[in-house]
Amino acid sequence: MTSPRADVLSSAFDSQPVLRGELLELRPLDAEDFDALYAVAADPLIWEQHPVRNRHERAVFERFFEESLHSGGALIATETATHAVIGSSRFHGFDQQRREVEIGWTFLARRYWGGRYNGEMKRLMLRHAFRFVSSVIFRIGVTNVRSQRAVESIGAVRSGTTSDAGGRDSYVYQITASMLHHGSDAGAGAVNG
Repeated sequence: MTSPRADVLSSAFDSQPVLRGELLELRPLDAEDFDALYAVAADPLIWEQHPVRNRHERAVFERFFEESLHSGGALIATETATHAVIGSSRFHGFDQQRREVEIGWTFLARRYWGGRYNGEMKRLMLRHAFRFVSSVIFRIGVTNVRSQRAVESIGAVRSGTTSDAGGRDSYVYQITASMLHHGSDAGAGAVNG
């Protein structure tokens, strides 16, 4: 027999909420956000550990941005104090049967690295996700040590590996609501994937 709580958790997932914190706000990505978000993404150092290291190039980022728009789960991050665009993230692959969703495609301007902003972003997204699911996963490139440490710092544990369609390997990390409470602020990681 399924508990009423489980039924509530597995109802339709809101993949593009507006989430507000002390430091930043997340809202649905819009086509008009391209220029402001590309101004952040054009920094090659953001992508140095990422599997797609040339995402700072405009043509490569345009494809990424279009994919983000069509994903139905992309969020843009703005700094609360200034309303400046500082990065983005995404919900993906809601699985009602497994009561699971993925968070990824996260990047922040380097000025906002160091844990506080990434930590708040992840906490806002995780709190939202755990209203609908019991588990959240992150797929992080094997060379992306910053993001691995960041999700580990909030309590996520490595649960396996996977390869994408291009043959790039990633570690799969998983976190549940109870694991989140045992982690600390997200560390210096600024990019997932």
